[in-house]
Amino acid sequence: MPGGYDCPCKFGMKADGQGGTCTHVFPPAAMATVGGIGGILLMAIITFLIILHKEKKKTKEFYKKNGGPILEQANTIKLFTKGELKPILKNSNLIGKGCFGEVYKGLLDNEQVAIKKPINGSVQENDQFANEVIIQSQVIHKNIVRLIGCCLEVDAPMLVYEFISQGSLHDILHNHSKKVALNLDARLSIAAQSADGLAYMHSQANTRILHGDVKPANILLDDNFAPKISDFGISRLLAKDKEHTESVIGDMNYMDPVYLQEGLLTEKSDVYSFGVVILELISSRRAIHSETNGVVKSFLEAHKKQKKATEFFDKEIAIPEDLELLDSLASMAVECLSLDVDQRPMMMEVAEQLHKLSRSRKVQDV
Repeated sequence: MPGGYDCPCKFGMKADGQGGTCTHVFPPAAMATVGGIGGILLMAIITFLIILHKEKKKTKEFYKKNGGPILEQANTIKLFTKGELKPILKNSNLIGKGCFGEVYKGLLDNEQVAIKKPINGSVQENDQFANEVIIQSQVIHKNIVRLIGCCLEVDAPMLVYEFISQGSLHDILHNHSKKVALNLDARLSIAAQSADGLAYMHSQANTRILHGDVKPANILLDDNFAPKISDFGISRLLAKDKEHTESVIGDMNYMDPVYLQEGLLTEKSDVYSFGVVILELISSRRAIHSETNGVVKSFLEAHKKQKKATEFFDKEIAIPEDLELLDSLASMAVECLSLDVDQRPMMMEVAEQLHKLSRSRKVQDV
């Protein structure tokens, strides 16, 4: 340079100020440490990106496996992402647990919902699941719980339903912490409207729907104690064949013995189960399959001996002026419980009889 010279040091080195000798800015040990940390961070970033790629790939596979392309074309069902449902799937929001999985309560799109998260691997892996979801989402009835949407980005698809405030009929009848005193009018109304919902599924929906697991736990009650049928078609969602299955699914306490023996689910299977529900409504006794003197056995034996079933009625509703009505309900339930499937009434007939009893009762009150 004019009048002198400059000897710059290489990157990472500096002049010592004593004759132009360059020395390392960082000692070799420090450089080795920084290099090692940098290498670890780089490996961590690469590993994270690989995991993220695999997760995205797995999510797409689940989505396709669970019938996403089919459900995209359905206008009646919403498709939620894992991210949208994740804030609700916390232990603090868990409101129920059963053999099919867990139920969580939360707010989604400014609406209270119940999310059913099945046990992994319990849902069939083909397009039939998507078709069943479409069928269920098209069912609009005041006595049937509405299916809002689902999440397909997981192994076992999660289903999103409207939230029903008062819980199940089972809890109202048997859970002491939630037990509510239901008078006979309320019980008759619950029976009649529940029958309406099942009759609609059997006869009036676009596609015939079999419930497969009718029981008080699957009859939910809203703020006005109006019933809404839930978990309908679960057996069909989980079984590979729509009606016939070697692994019979359902609650043994309410299961049709003919269905149990033959594995063939029909409308009359639901009718049998509903007969047990009627007996629970008028007796407030839990139906327990293994019980020696179960509620079903007690009423059937009384009917066989042509005896009144008065002793089995819930004492809270068994007042003298209502015994005739209770006897009519017991007789109706016994018809539903016939082991001769052809002798059981259709669900529509059960609903009509229940409404007839309700109307006659209102006329008497007037």
